[in-house]
Amino acid sequence: MVLGTYKEAISARATDKAIQNVAQDGGIVTALLSYALEEKIIEGAVVAGPGEEEWKPEPLVAMTPEELISAAGTKYTFSPNVWMLKEAVRQYGLEKVGTVGIPCQLMGIRKMQSYPFGTRFIADKLALIVGIFCMENFPRASLETFVDEKMNSSLESVEKMDIGMGKFIVNTQDDELNIPLKETHGYEQAGCNVCKDYTAELADVSTGSVGSPAGWSTVLTRTDTGASIFKDAVDAGIIETKSMDDVKPGLGLLEKLSTSKKDKSQKEIDKRRDMGLPVPF
Repeated sequence: MVLGTYKEAISARATDKAIQNVAQDGGIVTALLSYALEEKIIEGAVVAGPGEEEWKPEPLVAMTPEELISAAGTKYTFSPNVWMLKEAVRQYGLEKVGTVGIPCQLMGIRKMQSYPFGTRFIADKLALIVGIFCMENFPRASLETFVDEKMNSSLESVEKMDIGMGKFIVNTQDDELNIPLKETHGYEQAGCNVCKDYTAELADVSTGSVGSPAGWSTVLTRTDTGASIFKDAVDAGIIETKSMDDVKPGLGLLEKLSTSKKDKSQKEIDKRRDMGLPVPF
């Protein structure tokens, strides 16, 4: 399946206005982890928190809903959340850990769980893994190039970043700026070019904006754990939902982009293999 194995596809958003005000789209990651935290399904969550430099996130072990809200929003650059899992277990003493990551990070986490040699005290403590749809990820220096040089603004003034309608978009306090997405090609992390996973297929719950209207997120529940926690959050009124059949652009766009990433990455993998270069697949 082009979207990976999943149980249900649905459009959703957080009902909490505090989350809606800072969320990238529907605020599903923040809402779901907050619910899991308050219900003691997890004791803390490793998320991409604010760093010392603007738009250079640092992994945060969030122990309260307020800390989760402080980390809300997509950064479009790498946060080494997987590294912090060890700290969450060994330094914070957490027995039940939640986390959020992009597809490549989830590959590492699931491999760790499958072959837990050296990580046996960590792998079995991961209680909820949320994945984010991801086409590509950029070094912070690339973001600085986009904003400072291509948009004639400053990275420090940016309040939100987004990708949509073929554009890379930033919002400052006074303006909305953008460049064509094609101008960002070549600036992504090198590994993105051989990654086949757009929809975080290895997560318990995957989410992203594609397929849903503004202010909502598309959600794919994938495991029994993810489906159960998501359903309970909906039943508790933490998350509201709509059928994907009732929203536009719908699941077709998500399938199109996922197919595009798989095809593009396979071409790059074949090219590198023909050149005798190492490839991960």
